Amino acid sequence: MTLEMMELYATTTFGLEAVVRRELEQLGFRVLSTENGKVTFLSDVAGIARANLWLRTADRVLLKIAQFKAVTFDQLFDQTEALDWSRYIAKDGAFPVNGKSVKSTLFSISDSQAIVKKAIAKSLTRAYGDAWLSESGSLHTVQVSLLNDIATLTIDTSGTALHKRGYRGNAVAAPLKETLAAAMIQLSYWNERRLLVDPFCGSGTIPIEAAMIARNIAPGLSRDFAFRHWHWIDEAVWKDETKKAYQAMKPDLPLQIRASDNDPLAILAAKANAEAAGVEDAIEFSEVAFEALRLSEDYGVLITNPPYGERLSEIELLKPLYKTLSDRIAALKTWSAYVITSWPDFGAMGKRKADRERKLYNGNIETHNVQFMGPKPPLDETTGTSR
Repeated sequence: MTLEMMELYATTTFGLEAVVRRELEQLGFRVLSTENGKVTFLSDVAGIARANLWLRTADRVLLKIAQFKAVTFDQLFDQTEALDWSRYIAKDGAFPVNGKSVKSTLFSISDSQAIVKKAIAKSLTRAYGDAWLSESGSLHTVQVSLLNDIATLTIDTSGTALHKRGYRGNAVAAPLKETLAAAMIQLSYWNERRLLVDPFCGSGTIPIEAAMIARNIAPGLSRDFAFRHWHWIDEAVWKDETKKAYQAMKPDLPLQIRASDNDPLAILAAKANAEAAGVEDAIEFSEVAFEALRLSEDYGVLITNPPYGERLSEIELLKPLYKTLSDRIAALKTWSAYVITSWPDFGAMGKRKADRERKLYNGNIETHNVQFMGPKPPLDETTGTSR
């Protein structure tokens, strides 16, 4: 089956909506609206593949099925059951239902999920003429979202969340989500001509995402998606989009990316992850404590996720490290620095005050992307662009 233009939602961590919107526009999509936690855009079938393949900072891509008012369970059932769900779900398709309710008469999430599940089942049995649905086939995760008595029904096209790129088989404690690392890079002044340093690299997420961005490697190339197994989306759509993605790559682009950590196990994990992502040649890894790290160049960019410290005792132990980090950033007068931390006062603790702070969430942890904007590098005389 071929569908024409459809509405989709790119869901996102709070605070990253503008970044996701910019990504969608750069991919050629028409954006309809931007709200807390989601960006609505128009797409054809090929765009479902393209959005999942290329979006670096979104959490999921949801296909909007319907939206209507529902203040009773009968209204929710009848309007859900009236939809032709066989357009999207095969006879043996699995269709678990998730739900959420905010400021709505139908506040019981479990009851709303059960009603929607029953209504979809009735629609499918009517369409396929079979009272038994095995649900042994492809996955179609349905969500019923109730907000101010308006029910929105969607199907998740992504399956596993988009931050699961497939390269991070080796992780260390408290890893930074890939989507958040990509957002930090896109919110920074860094580009492929400048030195990037991550002195607390952990499992390597920030330098790996930077290398993938610079070399134009689509983040979804090495993973699977739910939509690829749906009966109405031809596999040729995926093959065509991945072919274009491979052709767009710049695998030999030279980069200056340095990643270090004082934990030898973290460096081993980061190297393995970089190799899995296909960017091991783009990153220089070293085992060194931040206090001993030499930063002698000008106009570099520091992007990092230092240890947080959740308990009071841990925070006290980390204070000297944060003081050193603050002092180093102040001394690097031509550098730009971007630090994501759960410490809300980090941007004001040193001689160099932060130019901007943005509240972001790393999972359930509230963090602050503290930004120190350095001067632009001088123009390269041969290219006429900033180095």
